[in-house]
Amino acid sequence: MSLSSIHSPADLKQLPLSQLQPLADELRTYIINTLSTHPGHLASSLGTVELTVALHYLFNTPDDRLVWDVGHQAYAHKILTGRYAQFPTIRTFGGLSGFPKMSESPYDAFGTGHSSTSISAALGMAVASRLQGNTSRRHIAVIGDGSLTGGQAFEALNNVGLSRANILVILNDNGISIDRAVGGLNQSLTRITSSRRYNRLKEQVWQRLETTDDGLRQRSRSFFQRLTHAAKTIALGNTNLFEALGIRYFGPVDGHDIPALVDILQRLQQLGGPMLLHVVTRKGRGLPMAERNPIAYHAPGQFDALTGEQISHAEPGKPLRYQDIFGHTIVELAERNPAIVGITPAMLTGSSLNIMQQTMPDRVFDVGIAEQHAVTFAAGLAAQGMIPFCNIYSSFAQRAFDQVIHDVALQDLPVVLCLDRAGLVGDDGPTHHGAFDLAYLRPIPGITICAPSNDHELRRMMYTAQLPGHGPVVIRYPRGASVHPDWQCPLEEIPIGKGRQLRQGSDVAILALGHPANDALAAADELQATGLSAAVYDMRFLKPLDTQLLDSIATAGYRRIITVEDGVRLGGFGEAVAEYFVEKHPAVVDKIRILAIPDEFITHGSVPQLKHDCRIDRQAILDAARI
Repeated sequence: MSLSSIHSPADLKQLPLSQLQPLADELRTYIINTLSTHPGHLASSLGTVELTVALHYLFNTPDDRLVWDVGHQAYAHKILTGRYAQFPTIRTFGGLSGFPKMSESPYDAFGTGHSSTSISAALGMAVASRLQGNTSRRHIAVIGDGSLTGGQAFEALNNVGLSRANILVILNDNGISIDRAVGGLNQSLTRITSSRRYNRLKEQVWQRLETTDDGLRQRSRSFFQRLTHAAKTIALGNTNLFEALGIRYFGPVDGHDIPALVDILQRLQQLGGPMLLHVVTRKGRGLPMAERNPIAYHAPGQFDALTGEQISHAEPGKPLRYQDIFGHTIVELAERNPAIVGITPAMLTGSSLNIMQQTMPDRVFDVGIAEQHAVTFAAGLAAQGMIPFCNIYSSFAQRAFDQVIHDVALQDLPVVLCLDRAGLVGDDGPTHHGAFDLAYLRPIPGITICAPSNDHELRRMMYTAQLPGHGPVVIRYPRGASVHPDWQCPLEEIPIGKGRQLRQGSDVAILALGHPANDALAAADELQATGLSAAVYDMRFLKPLDTQLLDSIATAGYRRIITVEDGVRLGGFGEAVAEYFVEKHPAVVDKIRILAIPDEFITHGSVPQLKHDCRIDRQAILDAARI
């Protein structure tokens, strides 16, 4: 049976065990060939092909609930659950989501995209099934790719052990998230994986359970659980974390050995209560270049399906990405200021802090997928006189909202929170759009919020933020290319809370925050050609607002005042401007048009498509000016 004839796991179950590996090989080839021209998360999904086949072969999905953490690992799952023909549309406008999505398929038991949520969700499902009287349903959480470094995963594991719920946690241990996995847990898993003595003892205890009759097994389960825990402790020289939490631990098992996976999963199906299966996989499996460099091939863009060589679309003289401007600029600042340090939650390469790490490794801290810890860790550094630049993707920073309030802003600590991937990020969709940061940060007292319109402004804002006396500063900037090929402008201070006029005009005023100022300038040029004079203002700061500049705009006689931003409308920049005008200049309120992301979750697609759909692009500005 070929892969194209697998329309659901029911078809998969018709195959003999001997045909599963050839099917897995075909599945892996299909993922490689498809993603070579339709970019997506490659290496993670290649590593879970055999595991995915085994899970759908044995478990009764979708009645059995299968939750994939993050979702980077779930492409094979999508293909085997009726989405083979649609797979080439993944992460394109109107096509398949790049992550599990409940509304897309009944096999996607829970929507994911941020890490460390799978165990909590699966536990909730397990408890719900118990309360509803369903004792046969299985609940499986597949966590890995670094997600076990997230604090929520440990909170859930602690609750799992106490709940005695019927849940199987599968730890996909590939030793990496996006960058190399860090921390004591990763080292502990490595010791477990490599301990021959432990594995021999584990197998002996496991065989003893298998030869016990059903009645004695039931009566002796508690004893053998304690015996297994003791054996593991003796073998490893320390306590197994999962057993200490009350979760039976099994493994490690080769995650690319389908017969071994099927065998152990069949055994675990006979047991109840909380269990954890430790599966060892190789990220990028089946594509040698991805195996050798899983960081680059996490989401490599287009590549040659045969050789794995990445296809570069770089153009000579093209502006650098904002993230690279950040990476080079923080090195310049840190060379001048020894108090500066860099922090990232597992996004060392994505944030370009790897540039600083190469020259100042002692001053860069990758704390793993732990945004809350990252922010409070930064606060602790700041409390002792350091100036931490804490770089987090905007959508992931949502997870540290309380820490920004309680640990940073309330104590007026000089933490520089750099929010990369702010605004619409494109193909990753609603779980990754940085749409909410302006709105949720704006109400926090004592915090400065700024957004650069280009690379020069980003450098100046970074320079300003590390100067004494400014307290907590947020700098948010988008994914993708900046503006100037000659990005290395002088590092100069910007007055806090002061905007600037980029272009003079008399008919229409366009007020922009951040990178959308470039669309505003392009629109103003086009309006000028049609006889409409448009002034463009780069407001720079959401908080504090430049009220003097707003006063001058309100009294300048414009027939239309347009605000444009790449954040949500509710509570955002446009509403902040409108609120000020309502209070101070009510006569101009009817002239205001707010262009912002609407009150809905925005789908996946290219950034130009999504900006057009949200009515925040150049054309939307033109339309608003001409009304």
